[in-house]
Amino acid sequence: MRITVFGAAGAVGSRVVTEALSRGHHVTAVVRDPSRHQPAPTAATHPTTATPAATLGVGDASDPADAARLIAGHDLVITAVRPAPGHEADLVTATQTLLSAAHHAATRILLVGGAATLTVPGSGATMVLDDPAHLPAAYRPIALACAAQLQACRASDADWTYLSPAAQLLPGTRTGAYRLGADELLLDADGTSAISMEDLAVALLDEAEHPRHRRTRFTVAY
Repeated sequence: MRITVFGAAGAVGSRVVTEALSRGHHVTAVVRDPSRHQPAPTAATHPTTATPAATLGVGDASDPADAARLIAGHDLVITAVRPAPGHEADLVTATQTLLSAAHHAATRILLVGGAATLTVPGSGATMVLDDPAHLPAAYRPIALACAAQLQACRASDADWTYLSPAAQLLPGTRTGAYRLGADELLLDADGTSAISMEDLAVALLDEAEHPRHRRTRFTVAY
């Protein structure tokens, strides 16, 4: 596929680019600041095969003209945009812009969202957003923005899929293993909800190649 990745310079976005390239997809890696872009390395899963580099795209996900230009001619859009602290509301603006552009281009869009609106097992439908055990206070502003981001998806006519990660999402190892869920936080036997950014990218590209969650949200964790 020809895939446009917004937020390609970020921690999650850069791993999505690497995973997509390792699978043979043609990737346009979109960044606002070209100086932040680091070319994706050859994927460890194919150490003897030269992986082509992504095409660099420069633009602002919140700008309708940039969004339309960078989506045109592509089969899929993935957004892993994350605003700087203090600018959390920009996430909703960017999401609405990309949803509109994807809809007009008749292009499917996959969004890396947040865990905020997942319900905590055994809590009586309490959301992660309201559970300090899973959401430290410092992360509440971006969690609220992610909740509004999901609402924007549900109000859109675009062909969207929203991926809520586990409560703990950190750099780690690509194992290729994960569990799928819907609207409830996935916990392991110790009560932990976690997944590596690398395996989140695996789950996202699996969904891109074999759609199972169109116009809905899903979650992944170990």
